[in-house]
This record gives sequence, C-alpha cells and structure tokens, in this order.
Amino acid sequence: MSVILHIESATDGCSVAVSDEGQLVFDKADREGHNNAVSLGVLVDEALALVDSRGLKLDAVAVSEGPGSYTGLRIGVSMAKGVCYGRGLKLISVSTLKLLCVQPLLSLELPDDALLCPMIDARRMEVYSAIYDRALNEVREIRADIVDGDTYREFLDKHPVWFMGNGAAKCRETINHPNARFLDDINPEARWMFPLAEQSMNREEFRDVAYFEPYYLKDFIAVKPKKLV
Repeated sequence: MSVILHIESATDGCSVAVSDEGQLVFDKADREGHNNAVSLGVLVDEALALVDSRGLKLDAVAVSEGPGSYTGLRIGVSMAKGVCYGRGLKLISVSTLKLLCVQPLLSLELPDDALLCPMIDARRMEVYSAIYDRALNEVREIRADIVDGDTYREFLDKHPVWFMGNGAAKCRETINHPNARFLDDINPEARWMFPLAEQSMNREEFRDVAYFEPYYLKDFIAVKPKKLV
C-alpha cells in the first residue's frame, strides 16, 4: 500500500483526495462549475498541507486521464505534473471511464454477467463510452457514440448493462431495452480513484511525467452504429 494524491478534473468541477494504505485521509470537491483553474490549486494545497502535517510521505500522484474536457484535463494534468516534479513523485493515470465504474462496483450487488457502460456527455446525442465487465476488463474499447436504439443492442441482448455518468441521463429514453439499467448521480470523483491507482502502483505502471498527455474528447471520432438485422 502507498500514500497517493488523487486529482480529478475531467468533467464539470474538480476533486482531490489522499489515500494512505487504501484509506481516505483527505477528500474535497468543488462541483459548482467551470472554476477548475482556481479551485483545483486550492484543494491540492489543502491536501499537501494535511500530508505534511501528518508526516506522511507521498509515493505518487494519480490523475484522471480522460476522455474529458480539454480545459479540465489540461489543468488537472498540469497540476499533477507540477506536484510530481516538485516532490520527485511517480505519476499514475486513471481512465475517467473506469473511474465512473468504481462506485457502483463497490456499492451494488451486480450479477456475474453484468456489464458496465460509463458515459461522458458530449453534444446532442453523442457520448464517449466503453463497455467493461465486473473485473473492469475492456469488452469494448473507448469510442464516441451517436446514440440511438441500436447502439448497445449487441450487449443488451446478452447481458444486463448498467449505464452511468453524465451522458447516461439523456440516453434513458433512447436506449429502450429490458436489460438496460440506469444509475443516477455517478460522477468521476477523486475519492474513488484509489483502487485503480493502487493497482497501477502494484504493477509499477507509471507514466512519463514529461511526455504524458491525457485523452481529450476531440481525440475520438463519433460513430453511428450500423442497424442490426
């Protein structure tokens, strides 16, 4: 186990947490709007002050890698890199879509064949999503989807699928299938990053602090699904 600073700013607002041996010792968020440039620095300063006051030794900084908004990710990654450079720490990146799945996996009893589809909102009926199983193995890669009634039919016909994230609400009426389940109020939060970050620590999966770049929404091309016959 390690002491890790977690930074999340991929969508609206931002949050910061610190985990020590897998337990949260700091957790604050600002979800008031697009004020990450100011709020994130304040939250990180508070987190580092707590770390220092308790005599803790940070091992790494974990940051949400996207997909997400260009401005939010740029601010979060820049902050994470700055802390890494200043304190000589390792950098860990956490998929924003996988991060959305952590809270449901820890709080709900899901059947063995359940699939999870985290969604990040984009314009009109477009979302950025992936499909994971309960072990967070990738069943379908990250993709920009233009959602209609058939977009996830191949998965829904065989599995119950849980949809979550800020892109799921607008798809509730469009994805009309008996195997579709929708979860409300699931947001990417720094406080849920520690299981994924600890996994990367154990595997020594670190990012190059100088060259790491997140996955911006603009990096994905929206795909309208083919009609199933």
